Amino acid sequence: MMIPILAANAAVPHSSEKFSPTAAVGSRPPIPTGTLYIQGQAQLAGTVPISGAKNSALAILAGTLLTAEPCRIRNLPRLVDVQRMVAILEAMGVQATAEPDGVTVHSADLQGGSAPYDLVSQMRASFFVIGPVLARLGYAQIPLPGGCAIGARPVDLHVKGLQALGADVAIAGGIVEARCRRRDGRLQGASIYLDYPSVGATETLMMAATLAEGETTIENAAQEPEILDLAGLCRAMGAQITGDGTKTLRIQGVPTLHGTDYEILPDRVEAGTFMAAAALCRSVLTLTPVVPQHLGAPIAKLQEIGALVDILDDRTLRVDGRGAGRPTDIETLPYPGFPTDMQAQFMALLTLSEGNSTIQETVFENRMQHVAELCRMGAHIRVKGSVAVVTGVPALSGAPVTATDLRASAALVIAGLAAHGETQMQGLHHLDRGYDRLEEKLRAVGAHLERRP
Repeated sequence: MMIPILAANAAVPHSSEKFSPTAAVGSRPPIPTGTLYIQGQAQLAGTVPISGAKNSALAILAGTLLTAEPCRIRNLPRLVDVQRMVAILEAMGVQATAEPDGVTVHSADLQGGSAPYDLVSQMRASFFVIGPVLARLGYAQIPLPGGCAIGARPVDLHVKGLQALGADVAIAGGIVEARCRRRDGRLQGASIYLDYPSVGATETLMMAATLAEGETTIENAAQEPEILDLAGLCRAMGAQITGDGTKTLRIQGVPTLHGTDYEILPDRVEAGTFMAAAALCRSVLTLTPVVPQHLGAPIAKLQEIGALVDILDDRTLRVDGRGAGRPTDIETLPYPGFPTDMQAQFMALLTLSEGNSTIQETVFENRMQHVAELCRMGAHIRVKGSVAVVTGVPALSGAPVTATDLRASAALVIAGLAAHGETQMQGLHHLDRGYDRLEEKLRAVGAHLERRP
């Protein structure tokens, strides 16, 4: 089942409209090519529909493997990474059926050792399947994951946690093989402490523990909204989970889980990207649907630099960036701190602020590759170690640039919208991994940009 990326000239539906993905079972997602041409000095105005959360969608698709019954997942974003995850599930014996706004996953014939290396190696989140597969089948064999080259992101926390739950885990030849020690093939509840509040490890171990015998406690768990979303899915399937959104997760294992119908949360990173675009272009944008309480850190930083953020209701906010321009300091941290996935976009925003701003990246050690590309556009940024000092300049200039990772691609797009002249961006495969019809949504609010071969 493939969820297609819309053509560059497709209309953007309102948030209430549905889409109809075309079934293509067993197919592989295309690799986007070409160049994005962005005309600068854009004035943006209007309402932007925010899609379902990418980081939730990938974990939730993995979570459907916990049951042999069908699960319908709604508000699924149309992304290359989602296509890849569905293709991975299909390769493991899962049936995926396109729905008007998502997919129905039926994993009655799940196989534990057939995750394809060519897809897993391209996407970090694909490793999430090891937890539910191991919990349900007692055995899993998954290639080591890939993804953006923004840091090491080892799987040691996942492995240690699975071992604590009663699995023997071996890594050889780029393959992680895990097998339950108990003769009945079931995991055993345990007390787990994570050395770092890793989102991926928290999600993997939470899923695995839902079918373990007894209670599992995960201390120093990640608190991101995507954890709450995955826990919501698992509870809808019959899991007993408490403490999601806090540092201590408790999961009382159950023998089996059942199917469900579940809607994914709005994407807070996509919302944050459009918030930064409104401020950078000194424009006004309304975003819906959103969960305002999930955007506390970026809202605070926008207010510090002079933008106005109004929460219109529990699903809608408006950003007025016409007064933006003051500097600020940002340190990326696990939630509820400032998200690393918005660091690049806010760095682009600060290139046109007055004075000096500092950005300290504490989550990933290699997540400032976009600095060189922003400097090609006239930005003044100095990097020492994990700290970037951004000195505001009067204007950016369009230039040929290349996206280096997913969030860097969005940063370069919004920088191009504010720059003088034309920006030509390559590396579009990064952009389409994580943004659902970004170009179409921007055009609908006044931007001028076009993808060409």
